[in-house]
Amino acid sequence: MELASSVFTRQQARDFDRWAMQVIGIPGIVLMENAGRSAAAFATEKLDQLGGNKVFVICGTGNNGGDGLVIARHLINQARSVCVAIYGDPARLTDDTRLNMQVLQRLGQKIHIIDPVGPDPLQILSRLAGDSTILIDAILGTGLAGQVRPDIARLIHAVNALDRPTLAVDIPSGLDCDTGLPLGAAIKARWTVTFAANKKGFLSPNARPYTGQVVVADIGISPMAWLEGTRQ
Repeated sequence: MELASSVFTRQQARDFDRWAMQVIGIPGIVLMENAGRSAAAFATEKLDQLGGNKVFVICGTGNNGGDGLVIARHLINQARSVCVAIYGDPARLTDDTRLNMQVLQRLGQKIHIIDPVGPDPLQILSRLAGDSTILIDAILGTGLAGQVRPDIARLIHAVNALDRPTLAVDIPSGLDCDTGLPLGAAIKARWTVTFAANKKGFLSPNARPYTGQVVVADIGISPMAWLEGTRQ
């Protein structure tokens, strides 16, 4: 297996996470915490540069959404003004994502739930995002392989229509990890904080309008350790 310059394909990203959890023994919730903390530090830097204090975080029900909830908590701890929304049925949250939602709720943070079969999301997002300085996209992760569902495509178009500086968590929602092409629709981010390693699709010039500036963030375990293990 080739992993030149620490660039992950979709499958390699999955394999790396599995190795970190099952072989090395780092719980998924710890990887999520590390990822979210790193992304929150980058968001803090950008908020200070933009001279603003308000953040809107839109999360999906998978682990990418969990990363977004961790980011929200760290920004709240800094006394930032944070609005958090989850798109989808809370009953479908992954275990680690649900735990991070519950932590926020116990801290008194309101979590807005956006119903996929509800009204036009643009009106809802416009109300929730308000005059946010930065919007954080934590809807879909690198595991997306097929075309986005029509309702999620509608949500993505609504997020883009807000025309706010957007930070994508790991990958812009709807972007193919391997090709850098949108899978029907994709978030157009100003920045992408991707975890552990760059992603293959980001190397394509087609991806740049969606990823913006790409920053690779530490999640507490080096991909080079995994690469060395595969060579043994």
